[in-house]
Amino acid sequence: MKIVPRQNFGADVTDVDMRALTAVQVAALKEAVYDHKLLVFRGVDLPDGEYVAMARKFGVPQRYFQTHYHHPQFPQIFVSSNVPLDGQKVGVAGTGRMWHSDYQFFPEPLPLTFVMPKIVPPGGSRGTLFVDLVAALRDLPAALREAITGTRCFQDAVYYYKVQPKDIDRGIAELMDEFHREAPGALHPTIIDHPLRKRQALYVSSGFTLRIDGIPHERSQALLRELFAAIEQPERVQTAIWEPGALLLWDNRQVMHRSSGQMHGQASRSYRIGVYDGTPFYPGLPVTGEVQP
Repeated sequence: MKIVPRQNFGADVTDVDMRALTAVQVAALKEAVYDHKLLVFRGVDLPDGEYVAMARKFGVPQRYFQTHYHHPQFPQIFVSSNVPLDGQKVGVAGTGRMWHSDYQFFPEPLPLTFVMPKIVPPGGSRGTLFVDLVAALRDLPAALREAITGTRCFQDAVYYYKVQPKDIDRGIAELMDEFHREAPGALHPTIIDHPLRKRQALYVSSGFTLRIDGIPHERSQALLRELFAAIEQPERVQTAIWEPGALLLWDNRQVMHRSSGQMHGQASRSYRIGVYDGTPFYPGLPVTGEVQP
């Protein structure tokens, strides 16, 4: 197994059979993703069931709280797709087009994320964009860092709810209330400590972070605008291009991401599996994960 660091952050992994990972290899890959924040594999072609089995070696696969994202045979797979599967609509199109961290809006966020592109538009037009939030914190102006140190932010995903056929003739307020009964949002530290590395990272995103708790609204919004502007500078962004056989793995404690989007009419499908790795997302947060059969 070869792990070659990328510039700034991330690493490319080659010479490893993802179908037959040993315990030693899994441990090495987990250490690598904590070290490099993002791993990019090429030449991986796992059938759906083997993909889930592979993810289980890293921890407990998540079942997303909204079932219409689920793969019909493997609910651990979160489907982003605009292409029917066996003649049926499966998953949701156009997911993740904003900067975010997976499950940031739940009390126990999602530590690790795998993404496997299944149908890829030609020409390298699709990918996942990443920003290193450890480096973003390191480079913050001193006054801005001081202003947010010790604060917590409220995270909420309601504004990205994907309307479903059952929502016809229902009001927006009703839909938002229903969403919040399942996902009411969560408070998390603005700066988190990594539980396995001596690093701190910002834990905010322009997609899900709505306010800094406990300070006046105008001050909260002004600080968040400053944070987002500092984080989302184009020179910070690294893109992992999708291609057939690609597989991505990243640590949500250290990076945020978003989809590159796609041109109108392009076919695209990707399969995501989130994994609870058995370690607190940050120190002091309980570990529950999910109970799987």
